[in-house]
This record gives sequence, structure tokens and C-alpha cells, in this order.
Amino acid sequence: MLGVTLLLLAVFAWAGWANWQYRKQAAEKAAAAATAKAKLEAGATGDAMYTSSPLLGKPAPDFELIDMKGNKVTLADYKGKALLINFWATWCGPCKLETPWLVELQNEYGPKGFTILGVNSEDDNVGPDDKDGWAKDKAAVEKFAAKEKMNYPVLMNGDSISKAYGDPDVEPASFFVDRSGKVIATQMGITSKDDMAAKIEKALGSGM
Repeated sequence: MLGVTLLLLAVFAWAGWANWQYRKQAAEKAAAAATAKAKLEAGATGDAMYTSSPLLGKPAPDFELIDMKGNKVTLADYKGKALLINFWATWCGPCKLETPWLVELQNEYGPKGFTILGVNSEDDNVGPDDKDGWAKDKAAVEKFAAKEKMNYPVLMNGDSISKAYGDPDVEPASFFVDRSGKVIATQMGITSKDDMAAKIEKALGSGM
């Protein structure tokens, strides 16, 4: 009888040790996964390949584009304001994710002297001289802007100025400009709303 009792105690002890080992390994795996995820997220928004640009620290190139109402708009029209020049397209998936953030950021920082300029770059790369192509692009942009309730200027034919902005090969492509007209931060691809807010605050606080 004593032998059976000792055997049962040994079995229970082994089961307890095995369960503890399993829980320990599971916890270690979870911690490793969380660390890897954190590193991935940090790299997605902080890696130099996404944030570097030859324009950093230099004046934002001036331009003349046309807004949704057919008015000519230049960068000089916004002298003294902090800006986010955001290259985007209606077919761009990350742009669709980002647009609601931009609407909220415009609402939050607009009264402080900040404006987003949504520079549209459709695939067609057409100007107003191509009436059919221009009308097609404009209709697509107007539909998107209405659906997303875009509350900032939307400018057409962004491809015509992309070279001046380094020919960004991804969209969205964002250029944060301070009140003096200098590019103080850039972002190629999507980032987080909080990251964009931090760059906007930097733009508002510098160049005075």
C-alpha cells in the first residue's frame, strides 16, 4: 500500500512539474512574440528607409496645382502655416486607412495654424488638357473625398510635381512643413496617427 501511495505522489509531482514547464515555455514564447511584434512596429514607422528624404531641412518646393473647384493653388498661398503635403490616390489601400486620421488631425490642429494639402496622384497622370482623362480622375477623387468627408484642400495632378518632391515611389507620401516653409519630417508609406500628430506638433512649434 505504501508503495502505491509513493507511486501516486511521484506521478502527481511529475505532472505538476510538467505543467509548470509547459506554462513557463508558453510564457517565454508569448514574451518573445510580443518583443518581435514591438520591434516590427517600431521598424515600420521609425526605419530610416521610410523617413529619410533629400528634402529634409530644406524649403518645400513651390508648386501650382488645381483644387476640386478649379482654383489654382500654390504653396505660397499657405505662407506662415504648418503643412502636411500628403501624396495619395483613390486606389491606394494605405491611403484609405490613413484618411480618417487626416480628417481628425485637421479638425484638431487646423485652429492652431495647420493645414493638410491632399495632393492626388492617380494612375492616369493626366493634366487638364486631357479633358476626358481629367474628368474621369476628378470624378473618382470627388467621390472619394465626399465619402471620407475630407475637410482639407484636395489638389489634382500630383504627378506633375512629384519629381520636385523626390519622386516618392510609395503612397501615401507625407512631407511635414514648418511655418517657415522648411521640411522638418517625411514619411514614405503609412505610419500611425500618433506619429503624425507628433510631427504636426513639431511643425507647428518650429519655424517661428
